[in-house]
Amino acid sequence: MRFSLFISRLFWALIISLSLTKCQNPEKSSAPAPSDNQIVIGQIDSVYSNILGESRKIWVHLPTSAKNELFGEQKYPVLYLLDGSAHFHSVSGMVNQLSTKNGNMVVPEMVVVAITNTNRSLDLTPTHVDIDTFTGDSIQYPSGGGNQFLDFIEQELMPYVERNYPVTSYRTFVGHSFGGLSVINALTTKPAMFDNYIAIDPSLWWDNQAFMRTTDSLLKTRNYDGKSLYIGVANTMSDEQAIANIMDDTTRSSLHIRSNLEFATTLESGLNNGLNFQWKYYENDTHGSVPLITEYDAMRFMFPWYAFKNINQIYDPNSDTDELLNGIVSHFNNISQQFGYDVLPPAGMINDIGYTKMRIKKFEDAHLFFDLNIKNYPKASNVYDSKGDCYLAQQDSLKALEFFAKALEVGPNNYSQPKIDEIKEGLKKIVK
Repeated sequence: MRFSLFISRLFWALIISLSLTKCQNPEKSSAPAPSDNQIVIGQIDSVYSNILGESRKIWVHLPTSAKNELFGEQKYPVLYLLDGSAHFHSVSGMVNQLSTKNGNMVVPEMVVVAITNTNRSLDLTPTHVDIDTFTGDSIQYPSGGGNQFLDFIEQELMPYVERNYPVTSYRTFVGHSFGGLSVINALTTKPAMFDNYIAIDPSLWWDNQAFMRTTDSLLKTRNYDGKSLYIGVANTMSDEQAIANIMDDTTRSSLHIRSNLEFATTLESGLNNGLNFQWKYYENDTHGSVPLITEYDAMRFMFPWYAFKNINQIYDPNSDTDELLNGIVSHFNNISQQFGYDVLPPAGMINDIGYTKMRIKKFEDAHLFFDLNIKNYPKASNVYDSKGDCYLAQQDSLKALEFFAKALEVGPNNYSQPKIDEIKEGLKKIVK
């Protein structure tokens, strides 16, 4: 046996061994109760599946603003993530870092739903294989449940998430390795399930490329307008192999990267199906390290229309108010067209601009932003309280009282009443 072939078999044996270990040792079903000295980024939930005949755990991350009752209810795009326990922390953190939470508008805030494994190889492979046709070896792990697993996501998990979490119908699907294979399977067999598909170094070698051949044919003949696919390809070559001539190699050790390169380049060269497609080869990343950089690049690729062109203008207190306000409204009208439903400027962002104007005593400008929030979020208590703060800064106590009272009328809070009491106490002193 050639040494490179031995190494390849050992590599894939380790991958499968890790996968089966995850199947035999499912994640714990409960998380410690949060306390003041803990940082909690998500929660564990579960859904019983009649299709799969078992309960499936999900890890759910909500944007910070979804837990902020100041601005009422908001809904968010949702990202479904395979191999959930392996990628939950990095993807949730990346979404936060690139969204308005950290002063960016690269991607929208999103709810992350990470699906953990019970039987990984069964769930994520689209066809059943007993014998490795490349080597003639028998395959010692279950396979071929991928379509049933996608039925579970579509018919049971998605309805559950939409009933219980603040999500919209705009969905992104992310998977690595066998998970990337499942992402490609979803794109070709159930394209309506998701808007964005991110396949990270997918295992397109599966079934000696038989699935890849079928998929390649389907992608060329179907219409994928409005859908996006990003593929990240890792450097899985051995030291003696080179990217320049890897497609001429015939050994098992290169089948993984050859399959991905062939699929990506063929799809790219013959693309006339409306699919928004991009792929990248990551020379300096292995199969294990490539998910993080692929997810980052993919998210930037998926949402080029989300970023505000001059975000510094938002945080510049001296920016022209009319220009900024019109720019924000126009920008979010465009975002709404892309998402297919109305997307309002984030209440927190608009509120921050209003207070920025208020601090430099541009009160009329500040009111324009507070009024925009009142128009967009009329059931949120805080938007009225903020306008009251602006009147209070102008020393217009009566108007401030009017809006603080309105804030309490719309919804209870613990900040408007003390202001009302303080104003009334001051008015009593004036009367005396």
